Amino acid sequence: MIRSAISGTGSYLPEKVMTNSDWEKLVDTTDEWIRTRTGIVERHFAAPDQAASDLVANAAEAAIADSGIDRSEIDLLIVATISGDTPFPATACWAQKKLGLKTIPAFDLGAACSGFLYALNVADAMIKTGNARCVLVAGVEVMTRIMDWEDRNTCVLFGDGAGAFILTPTTEERGILSSCWGADGNLAELLVQPAGGSAIPASADSVANKLHFIQMKGNEVFKHAVLRMQEAALKALEMAGMTGPDIDLFIPHQANTRIIEATIKRAAIPLEKTMITIDRIANISAATIPISLDLARKQGRVKAGDNLLLSAFGAGFTWGGMVVRL
Repeated sequence: MIRSAISGTGSYLPEKVMTNSDWEKLVDTTDEWIRTRTGIVERHFAAPDQAASDLVANAAEAAIADSGIDRSEIDLLIVATISGDTPFPATACWAQKKLGLKTIPAFDLGAACSGFLYALNVADAMIKTGNARCVLVAGVEVMTRIMDWEDRNTCVLFGDGAGAFILTPTTEERGILSSCWGADGNLAELLVQPAGGSAIPASADSVANKLHFIQMKGNEVFKHAVLRMQEAALKALEMAGMTGPDIDLFIPHQANTRIIEATIKRAAIPLEKTMITIDRIANISAATIPISLDLARKQGRVKAGDNLLLSAFGAGFTWGGMVVRL
């Protein structure tokens, strides 16, 4: 049986760090308020001259080096993002140019915070069907470009960064063991960037009314996030024939510590087996899971043969769960 194995990982966080204390000087908030409600302490912000593709290129270079492959072997590039360089062409194409990749298929995938798991699903299908043998999958966000810096309820939640995996086929008992995903467009209005598309094209009014920024009904999003992340985690475990105690490390999307705590309680996974990075990187949407896994490897928290559980929830609403053996 052909499976898709993670052959290399990489991540990139911009140099600029914005702390809760820094936000106290800009909006009506406090370090205590942010910590207790989200778990966030600091986040990284891209430099003015950095676009999403620049962050992808840095993370991808690290993943390529980690995998030991030659970049000429990469035959598919997928970038998960909602804050790409341009509406078109795809950020993947800009990154392809910066990485010096050959004329391979390259495209973006937009599923918000679930985007990276969606992209892994697509890459896995391409490998299993023989349409690709070496896939570069990246998750990247420059959330600081689409958030309202005056909205204290949302601006403190986000950061910028990128993570990348190299996926290759294997017949060994490792790689992606199970995966589930879903969406419910009936709730799309609860978390949205209203303007900039065909529904509300850019205009003086759309800019003046801040419709190009993230709008979120936090309490409603929280309730659905807790439910769907739990369901996705449990479904992925069931499909892999596992339970919580079989997992060596749980890597959830980093949106809120309370959502993570509710999920691990339901899945019977102890906190010490859960990767928490939200305090240092905040919510980087599609990039949080690949960054968190790369950091876990660098910190020695995972090793070859370990079972990992991944789970995410995002705008759409979208969600996904996955079990991976390193």
